Amino acid sequence: MPVRSYEPLAPNTDVTTTRTFLHEVLPLTGSILSGTYGKFMAEGNIKNFTHGMFQSVYDYPYLSSSTNHIFDLTCGYDESTAALSSSSNTMNAKKINMYNEFAQVLLGFTGSDNTVRMFESDLKLDGVGRMDAVYIVSFSRLLTKDQIKKNSFQMTVGTGSYASPFSIVGGPGAGDAATKVLQDANARTDGAGINTCLGGDYGILFSSSNPSVTDEGCGVVFYQAGIAVISASVFTKNVGGVITPITDFAGTANYASNMTPAQTLATSSISGNCDALRHRIQNIQFNNTTEINSTIYFCRVPHNKFNYSSNPTYLSGSKIRVKNVGADTPISYITTVGLYNASNELLAVAKLSEPLKKTPENELTIRVRLDY
Repeated sequence: MPVRSYEPLAPNTDVTTTRTFLHEVLPLTGSILSGTYGKFMAEGNIKNFTHGMFQSVYDYPYLSSSTNHIFDLTCGYDESTAALSSSSNTMNAKKINMYNEFAQVLLGFTGSDNTVRMFESDLKLDGVGRMDAVYIVSFSRLLTKDQIKKNSFQMTVGTGSYASPFSIVGGPGAGDAATKVLQDANARTDGAGINTCLGGDYGILFSSSNPSVTDEGCGVVFYQAGIAVISASVFTKNVGGVITPITDFAGTANYASNMTPAQTLATSSISGNCDALRHRIQNIQFNNTTEINSTIYFCRVPHNKFNYSSNPTYLSGSKIRVKNVGADTPISYITTVGLYNASNELLAVAKLSEPLKKTPENELTIRVRLDY
């Protein structure tokens, strides 16, 4: 067994930790969400489940082995909303349950009675104190990775007619483009414009790229959870300068429709609401974030150490192979760095790209990085 010598690492000077954030731009076009893989409402990449509580969207027909899950869609409303919550409404209990489930997971409970918090009850996003009726987009981990990058989320929705949701609407001179770009315009990567709750950091979504203090929010995006909560009140249009709810928010495959968002939430199933929302999504774009944590070890090789090799092939007839004259200085070539614990048990091995010559005349510092 060859004799080994070890060089200790000083925790305060030879070991440090770092964090690196990698970002990818993820554009999701509306054509994937609606009509690419079959007739609208019967696409092969849209999965509706028998429980009916949410709808899954894939980037390819979901029965294919190469498909990837993109996100889930669902909707819900608060049970105290008199205009919506009624036992006669379609899937009323499930819509209330979906609302409460996401509110509980993302916002938690409040008060001594342990009741569920309403979405953004303190920010008055819809002007009345809370978002009573919402559409929820829950992105897969495949897309968001560790989190959505702050100040990168954009979701373009159409407020035109059901037949042409992205066409210009409004009377003469109204100038109301039938799209709204929902974005976390006030959020910053340094933490400005960011709020924190049980579900992690979140930013308010505005329909303006430069919102003023009087602009009302139209939703929130939870960065770590990878969830966007969109208020149903965003689906309005300007007709002759008058802001009114969309009268044909949802309909059938042949575009025969005459329902506002509130009527759709009350009378259509969750999958029907998801279909109506998909039909009005023109584009979703954000940057995901991959966080790489690293431990860096500075392995220092002093001038008077590691000048000999413990490899048996280093000797030939009890003589060092790399020496021609006995008086020559010893030479070794470093090819591998091993990291050991306190019991001298090998934990990690790092290979150098090329051998490094080591003699008593030089010193080396080899930087070893472990990513996790």
